Amino acid sequence: MQSVTVYCASSPSIDPHFVETARAVGRLFAERGLTLVYGGGSTGLMGEVATACADAGGDVVGVITHHLAKLEVAFERCTELIRVDTMRDRKRLLVERGEAFLVLPGGLGTYEEFFETLVGRVLAEHDKPLAIVNDHGYFDPLVAMIEHGIEQKFIRPAMRSLLTVESDPVAALDALLADRGHDLKQSDLIPPLTPPSD
Repeated sequence: MQSVTVYCASSPSIDPHFVETARAVGRLFAERGLTLVYGGGSTGLMGEVATACADAGGDVVGVITHHLAKLEVAFERCTELIRVDTMRDRKRLLVERGEAFLVLPGGLGTYEEFFETLVGRVLAEHDKPLAIVNDHGYFDPLVAMIEHGIEQKFIRPAMRSLLTVESDPVAALDALLADRGHDLKQSDLIPPLTPPSD
C-alpha cells in the first residue's frame, strides 16, 4: 500500500485535542512512506494533517474544487494539488487515488464522504479497506447507530469485520495495512433482495 485517503474536518473551530491527533496522523504517514490523499484544504484537521505530513517530508496529494480552494484556502505545499469543478469530481478522485481510507473527526462533509465510500465498498464498486479513528469517542454515536442497524437487521453483521474502529491512529493504520475484511463476499454485506419464505 502506497497511498491512503483521509477524510476529516475543514472547520478550524474544534477542540485542540483533535488537532493533536490529526498532526500525529500526518507524521505517521510520512514515517511510513505513505502518500496522504485528502481534500486539499489548509484549515481545520485537513490543514493540520497535511501540514504535519509535509513538515515530516511526506508526500501530500490534495483534491479540491475551485470554489472550496477560495473558501478553505488550498494547501499550496501539496506535492500534487488537483483543482476540480465539482464535489462529485473531488470525491471520485479521492476514492480513486487512495488505496485505503482513514476517517478522522469531521462534520457533514466527512460523514458524506465516509458513507459514500462505505456503500461503494458494500456494493463492490471498490475493494479498499476503511478505518475510523474514534478520537476521544467522537464516533461513538456513529458506531452505536451502525450496531442498532445490525440489531434491527438493516445492516449485515459482516459490517463489523469490514469497518475498523480504533481510538489509536496507529492501530487504525495497522488495520488498514492488514486489509481486514478483504475476504468478505458481497453476499456477506448485502441483505437478500428477495423476502424470506414463511
